[in-house]
Amino acid sequence: MLCLAAMLIVQALLFVWVASLSGPTMPGQPPDRFARTVAVEIAAALERDAALDLVRYIRDQYGRDTSYPFVVLLADGRVLQNIIVPVPEPLLAQARALVDRRGAESSPRAWGLGPDDPDLGRPDRRQQFGRGGPRFRPIRPAPIVVNGNVAGVVVVPPRAPFVFLLRRYAPTLALVATGVLVAGALLTTIVVFGPARRRLRALEDAARRFGSGDLSARAPDRGGDEVAAVASAFNTMADDLAHRAEALAASDRARRQLLADVSHELTTPITAMRGYLETLGMPELALNETTRARYLGVVADESARLEHIIGDLLDLARLEGGGGAFAINAVPVAHLFARVVARHERTCRERGVALKTAIETGADTVRGDPNRLEQALQNLAANAIRYAPPGSAIELGAHPAPDAAGVTFTVSDEGPGIAAAHLPHVFDRFYKTDTSRADSGGSGLGLSIVKAIVERHGAQIFVSSQPGRTVFQFTISTAS
Repeated sequence: MLCLAAMLIVQALLFVWVASLSGPTMPGQPPDRFARTVAVEIAAALERDAALDLVRYIRDQYGRDTSYPFVVLLADGRVLQNIIVPVPEPLLAQARALVDRRGAESSPRAWGLGPDDPDLGRPDRRQQFGRGGPRFRPIRPAPIVVNGNVAGVVVVPPRAPFVFLLRRYAPTLALVATGVLVAGALLTTIVVFGPARRRLRALEDAARRFGSGDLSARAPDRGGDEVAAVASAFNTMADDLAHRAEALAASDRARRQLLADVSHELTTPITAMRGYLETLGMPELALNETTRARYLGVVADESARLEHIIGDLLDLARLEGGGGAFAINAVPVAHLFARVVARHERTCRERGVALKTAIETGADTVRGDPNRLEQALQNLAANAIRYAPPGSAIELGAHPAPDAAGVTFTVSDEGPGIAAAHLPHVFDRFYKTDTSRADSGGSGLGLSIVKAIVERHGAQIFVSSQPGRTVFQFTISTAS
């Protein structure tokens, strides 16, 4: 608003200045006619009262008349003005010369000067009025004839002075400027601040709703101004916080499910052990040595299973938490496969399953932790053996990766396969399905440990399955 006010003031001053340079542009009657009217009125007043105080008369009669500024040059040399404005000195000098030269002429006709007047037409009589250099400006002073004698002349400047125009138009310009400012303020309030205020209220409402727990609350971010930028930043923050809240909720659900799964897996062997131990501790129950030995064997097996589950949980926690140092070395693939085959040879023979290996040229060596890579392959082989039908084959394969920057390991079996709905969850801890995890004997953590080992080597593991063929594969880099 201050800038608008300053602009209006500058424009008003510029308008008045241009008007002061543009010649006789004042409204109302022409300057010559106005001069004659004033001269007649003053002459009539002097005829009525020869002792009239012209200073007071002009001030009272014309002090507020801002139609034109004028100057009265009396025969006695006095100069009277209706409004104190600067009058060009050449104009006053010329008027005095006319009074001196024509003061004896009483006929008003003698004062009807025109462009062909000899006094004004001579080069030495031309005056400079304006910015364009010397140019002709006819002056028609109106004589004040009192009882047939010229008592003075009334001279109206041919061009309105700047100060006079400023005083004349100042009230009107101030009124217009005030109206423009008021209208501008109202328009600004309606057009600019109104929508901004509504959007700020919407932003405040969204912040309150989001703070009260409504994670779906968002602020309107239309437009390209600062309010839209703040709303967009708020929405970005809200999206981030909503995602974090969802992640925390999912993490809490996973934690609760993990606790439930761990409790279940630990309770099963403990319950079996307690039952057999209570049976063995009954004094009234007579057990032969064979039965006692079988019960003790079950207790020992369940103890080993419990120890295996606890060991796998600790191992998985270390792997997922980044603990446990990996000794990265060059590892012969043939050595890894040989150890896996040796470890499961007896189980494969008992189940009637063939365990084969296949190493292609260029897939002889990888870089990794030999113990952890062997653990991952052991778990994948054990999982495949558990579900492979008798007479089928399991294959451990290694071939160069498509980008020639690593070796792709595959473990495939000819089992019943994994349903598509269960494939995304096979690496979850304790996840079981009727087809892929129904068999007992495992801790339910084997595939989770495999995934953690592979990811610690900077790789990912994938599984594809259909009835009669399931393949697990991951790629280990060969770069040093």
